[in-house]
Amino acid sequence: MSRAGLQGKVVAVTGAGQGIGAAYVRRFVADGCHVVAADLNGAAAQEVAATTSGPGTVEAFEFDVADASSCRGIARHVDSSHGRLDGLVNNAAIFSTIAMKPFWEIPELEWDRLMAVNLKGPWLLVSAVLDLLRAAPTASVVNVGSDAVQMGRSGYLHYVASKGGVHGMTFSMARELGEFGIRVNTLSPGPVYTEVDRGTVSPEQKQAMLAAQALDRPAGPDDMTALAAFLISDESAYVTGQTYSVNGGLVHR
Repeated sequence: MSRAGLQGKVVAVTGAGQGIGAAYVRRFVADGCHVVAADLNGAAAQEVAATTSGPGTVEAFEFDVADASSCRGIARHVDSSHGRLDGLVNNAAIFSTIAMKPFWEIPELEWDRLMAVNLKGPWLLVSAVLDLLRAAPTASVVNVGSDAVQMGRSGYLHYVASKGGVHGMTFSMARELGEFGIRVNTLSPGPVYTEVDRGTVSPEQKQAMLAAQALDRPAGPDDMTALAAFLISDESAYVTGQTYSVNGGLVHR
């Protein structure tokens, strides 16, 4: 089902080359948006763009969210193509490739790269596209957090810490950008299973989390897209600074 208030909006999605990111792209195209599918893996973003069709349009863009000059590059591209940015989904993150380990065994370089992508990246990108967000009649930013923060998941403390930072950043961004009419919210998924292989969850852990949920089924990427569409749409025009958990009842705030 398409959502009202999205037709013709210009929306950028980071980490769009696979998994949940690709699902966001498909949803926004189905809702009639002009979507910029941005990913470090340009070929993967091109594949998503080539295989997505609907009332909207989609274009691929290769960039590194952890690099300020690359963020300015996507801002210039959107400016030249559209002149504004109505919605941004900060989805890019390092997660599926993490090898679980005690925090005292995390290599410093791994910590630094993960923080650069997961936490610094959204700050860099929103800063780079701020004038484009201000140029939109109504603009909305969706930062993708994680309910691993509430769960206190062990084995990848740097990921949990980075997403805890994203949650806090949303609160401050919403305060600072409210004067411009720009809304900022966090979509906080629980465990979501996609086509991407994950080294972060064992079969035993998956079963334990499923057993702890109120809903007796695993989440797929499409379970996240309806909320993202609502938060970008004008239907959520008075919603900002909020955190929305999508976890099947696994954890409660």
